[in-house]
Amino acid sequence: MGQKKGRTRKRGRHRVKIVNDPSFAPSEDQLIISAVSKHFGGVRAVEDVSLSVPRGGLVSIIGPNGAGKTSLLNMISGFYRPDSGAIVFEGTAITGARPSRVAALGIARTFQNIALFGGMTVLDNIMLGRHVQMKYGVLSSFVYWGPAQKEEVAHRARVEELIEFLELEDLRKQPTSGLAYGLRKRVELGRALALDPKVLLLDEPMGGMNQEEKEDMARFILDVNQQWGTTIILIEHDMAVVMDISDRVAVLDRGRKIAEGTPDEVQRNPEVIRAYLGAHHEERERAA
Repeated sequence: MGQKKGRTRKRGRHRVKIVNDPSFAPSEDQLIISAVSKHFGGVRAVEDVSLSVPRGGLVSIIGPNGAGKTSLLNMISGFYRPDSGAIVFEGTAITGARPSRVAALGIARTFQNIALFGGMTVLDNIMLGRHVQMKYGVLSSFVYWGPAQKEEVAHRARVEELIEFLELEDLRKQPTSGLAYGLRKRVELGRALALDPKVLLLDEPMGGMNQEEKEDMARFILDVNQQWGTTIILIEHDMAVVMDISDRVAVLDRGRKIAEGTPDEVQRNPEVIRAYLGAHHEERERAA
């Protein structure tokens, strides 16, 4: 997959408010997660986790199964409300905001389990990702007059661009239920990209793929990050991919962040080695 190249940076019940506190002034940190925690009964899913994500960065979150990675993404995207802590996106506090509000602000995500509409075509599934961008109501779109028609054409053009980018042109009219697993993952990425997000949350986008499919997906992710300037937060179990494409890596274990740094720093961190391989491995390494 090669080395990363320098990138060009382009730019409910719980109401979301604009924060005027000086501590939330615009900075290179596009997304700031401050001491968030989430418990489910007696289970500590996430405990006092903080993470700052720079604009245009590619940050991976890794950890053993049950470490709290998906729970953290669910709090960012609004599917879970943190029990404590704060999440700030571009100066706006989004702690507890509804998923629709978070998406409207420019944060999109994919899911660990594919969530496509199997009876709909590739084109229509990706088109659904444009709903946040649409200004005209259902009635206007149904009558298909004037501005609504122009808007529909513009959104279709953008979706066609994404289909070409993801190399899905020959499959655009096929129902997603008949596609191979790796291609369905690619369609789900396209639906998230249809939002034209500022921040893209990817939850195991390469899970269940063969090596060739992983390499294709990694290439798409790098292109989105480097060519489009989209900030990416990635959860992935394939450590070779994570260490190859990430700017920074944060490591969770049993709900807590135990390490953060460059890929090289994280790979050498004793706490990370213990979390993944166990203390006995470290003892054997010292004895060798």
